[in-house]
Amino acid sequence: MVSLLILFPQYPLSPFPNPLFSSGISVADECISTYHDLKLKKAHKFVIFKINDSRTQIVLDKVSSSEDYQDFINDLPTDDCRFAVYDFSYEVEGAGTRHKLCFYSWSPDTAKVRPKMLYASSKDAIRKRLDGINNEIQCTDLDEVSHKSVLEKVSRSSH
Repeated sequence: MVSLLILFPQYPLSPFPNPLFSSGISVADECISTYHDLKLKKAHKFVIFKINDSRTQIVLDKVSSSEDYQDFINDLPTDDCRFAVYDFSYEVEGAGTRHKLCFYSWSPDTAKVRPKMLYASSKDAIRKRLDGINNEIQCTDLDEVSHKSVLEKVSRSSH
Protein backbone atom coordinates (compact mmCIF):
# COMPACT_ATOMS: atom_id res chain seq x y z
CA MET A 1 0.00 0.00 0.00
CA VAL A 2 2.81 2.43 0.83
CA SER A 3 4.38 1.93 -2.57
CA LEU A 4 1.03 2.71 -4.21
CA LEU A 5 0.85 5.99 -2.31
CA ILE A 6 4.33 6.93 -3.44
CA LEU A 7 3.70 5.97 -7.05
CA PHE A 8 0.16 7.33 -7.13
CA PRO A 9 -0.12 10.20 -4.65
CA GLN A 10 -3.69 10.86 -5.79
CA TYR A 11 -4.78 7.33 -4.93
CA PRO A 12 -8.37 7.74 -3.64
CA LEU A 13 -7.74 6.02 -0.30
CA SER A 14 -4.65 8.08 0.48
CA PRO A 15 -4.68 9.62 3.98
CA PHE A 16 -2.76 12.60 2.61
CA PRO A 17 -4.57 15.74 1.43
CA ASN A 18 -5.07 16.01 -2.29
CA PRO A 19 -3.38 19.22 -3.48
CA LEU A 20 -5.65 19.35 -6.52
CA PHE A 21 -8.60 20.19 -4.27
CA SER A 22 -6.97 23.21 -2.64
CA SER A 23 -5.68 26.22 -4.51
CA GLY A 24 -3.40 27.48 -1.73
CA ILE A 25 -5.02 30.91 -1.99
CA SER A 26 -5.16 32.84 1.29
CA VAL A 27 -7.90 35.11 2.62
CA ALA A 28 -7.13 38.78 3.24
CA ASP A 29 -7.69 39.88 6.85
CA GLU A 30 -9.96 42.71 5.68
CA CYS A 31 -12.37 40.09 4.29
CA ILE A 32 -12.81 38.58 7.74
CA SER A 33 -13.08 41.92 9.57
CA THR A 34 -15.63 43.21 7.04
CA TYR A 35 -17.62 39.99 7.41
CA HIS A 36 -17.64 40.43 11.20
CA ASP A 37 -18.87 44.01 10.74
CA LEU A 38 -21.76 42.62 8.68
CA LYS A 39 -22.49 39.78 11.09
CA LEU A 40 -22.08 41.46 14.47
CA LYS A 41 -22.60 45.17 13.86
CA LYS A 42 -25.04 44.92 10.92
CA ALA A 43 -22.82 47.55 9.26
CA HIS A 44 -23.41 46.09 5.78
CA LYS A 45 -26.10 44.15 3.97
CA PHE A 46 -23.73 42.22 1.74
CA VAL A 47 -20.07 41.66 0.96
CA ILE A 48 -18.70 40.29 -2.31
CA PHE A 49 -15.25 38.71 -2.46
CA LYS A 50 -13.01 37.93 -5.43
CA ILE A 51 -9.66 36.32 -6.10
CA ASN A 52 -7.06 38.99 -6.85
CA ASP A 53 -5.44 39.29 -10.28
CA SER A 54 -2.25 37.55 -9.16
CA ARG A 55 -4.37 34.60 -7.96
CA THR A 56 -2.79 34.59 -4.50
CA GLN A 57 -5.50 35.94 -2.21
CA ILE A 58 -9.24 36.36 -1.74
CA VAL A 59 -9.93 40.10 -1.36
CA LEU A 60 -12.90 42.44 -1.02
CA ASP A 61 -14.69 43.27 -4.25
CA LYS A 62 -17.79 45.14 -3.05
CA VAL A 63 -19.36 46.12 0.27
CA SER A 64 -22.88 47.53 0.38
CA SER A 65 -25.60 48.53 2.81
CA SER A 66 -28.32 48.52 0.15
CA GLU A 67 -31.47 46.75 1.34
CA ASP A 68 -32.51 46.03 -2.26
CA TYR A 69 -31.73 42.39 -3.11
CA GLN A 70 -31.67 43.31 -6.81
CA ASP A 71 -28.67 45.58 -6.12
CA PHE A 72 -26.82 42.53 -4.80
CA ILE A 73 -27.69 40.50 -7.90
CA ASN A 74 -26.65 43.38 -10.17
CA ASP A 75 -23.24 43.50 -8.46
CA LEU A 76 -22.47 39.88 -9.38
CA PRO A 77 -20.51 39.78 -12.65
CA THR A 78 -22.21 37.96 -15.52
CA ASP A 79 -19.00 36.34 -16.77
CA ASP A 80 -16.80 35.79 -13.70
CA CYS A 81 -17.00 33.98 -10.37
CA ARG A 82 -17.34 35.46 -6.89
CA PHE A 83 -17.97 34.56 -3.27
CA ALA A 84 -20.44 36.61 -1.27
CA VAL A 85 -22.21 36.87 2.06
CA TYR A 86 -25.68 38.37 2.19
CA ASP A 87 -27.73 39.11 5.32
CA PHE A 88 -30.95 37.65 3.94
CA SER A 89 -34.09 38.82 5.76
CA TYR A 90 -37.62 37.57 5.28
CA GLU A 91 -40.98 37.61 7.02
CA VAL A 92 -42.47 34.59 8.76
CA GLU A 93 -46.20 34.87 9.30
CA GLY A 94 -46.90 35.33 12.99
CA ALA A 95 -43.20 35.22 13.89
CA GLY A 96 -41.80 38.46 12.49
CA THR A 97 -38.63 39.05 10.52
CA ARG A 98 -35.91 36.42 10.32
CA HIS A 99 -32.31 36.98 9.28
CA LYS A 100 -30.05 34.33 7.74
CA LEU A 101 -26.42 34.82 6.78
CA CYS A 102 -26.04 33.21 3.38
CA PHE A 103 -22.73 32.34 1.77
CA TYR A 104 -22.92 32.43 -2.03
CA SER A 105 -20.61 30.63 -4.39
CA TRP A 106 -21.33 32.39 -7.69
CA SER A 107 -19.97 30.52 -10.71
CA PRO A 108 -22.02 31.56 -13.74
CA ASP A 109 -22.31 29.26 -16.72
CA THR A 110 -20.79 32.04 -18.85
CA ALA A 111 -17.53 32.14 -16.83
CA LYS A 112 -14.41 30.55 -18.28
CA VAL A 113 -13.35 27.11 -17.03
CA ARG A 114 -10.12 28.25 -15.33
CA PRO A 115 -11.80 30.75 -12.95
CA LYS A 116 -14.51 28.20 -12.17
CA MET A 117 -11.88 25.65 -11.16
CA LEU A 118 -9.91 28.23 -9.17
CA TYR A 119 -12.96 29.41 -7.24
CA ALA A 120 -14.15 25.85 -6.60
CA SER A 121 -10.76 24.88 -5.18
CA SER A 122 -10.57 28.09 -3.09
CA LYS A 123 -14.05 28.02 -1.57
CA ASP A 124 -13.04 26.14 1.58
CA ALA A 125 -10.31 28.68 2.34
CA ILE A 126 -12.84 31.47 2.86
CA ARG A 127 -15.81 29.39 3.96
CA LYS A 128 -13.90 27.95 6.94
CA ARG A 129 -13.01 31.47 8.12
CA LEU A 130 -16.62 32.71 8.12
CA ASP A 131 -18.24 31.44 11.30
CA GLY A 132 -22.00 31.70 11.77
CA ILE A 133 -23.13 31.14 8.18
CA ASN A 134 -26.69 29.73 8.11
CA ASN A 135 -26.97 28.68 4.48
CA GLU A 136 -24.71 28.02 1.52
CA ILE A 137 -26.05 28.93 -1.91
CA GLN A 138 -24.41 27.43 -5.00
CA CYS A 139 -25.48 29.44 -8.03
CA THR A 140 -24.63 29.23 -11.71
CA ASP A 141 -27.37 31.45 -13.15
CA LEU A 142 -29.74 34.24 -12.15
CA ASP A 143 -32.60 31.83 -11.39
CA GLU A 144 -30.54 30.12 -8.67
CA VAL A 145 -29.64 33.45 -7.06
CA SER A 146 -33.15 34.92 -7.35
CA HIS A 147 -34.87 36.12 -4.18
CA LYS A 148 -37.56 33.45 -4.60
CA SER A 149 -35.06 30.61 -4.97
CA VAL A 150 -32.96 31.70 -1.98
CA LEU A 151 -36.09 32.30 0.13
CA GLU A 152 -37.21 28.72 -0.54
CA LYS A 153 -33.83 27.40 0.59
CA VAL A 154 -33.47 29.50 3.75
CA SER A 155 -37.05 28.98 4.87
CA ARG A 156 -36.63 25.19 4.57
CA SER A 157 -33.56 25.29 6.78
CA SER A 158 -35.25 27.33 9.52
CA HIS A 159 -37.76 24.66 10.50
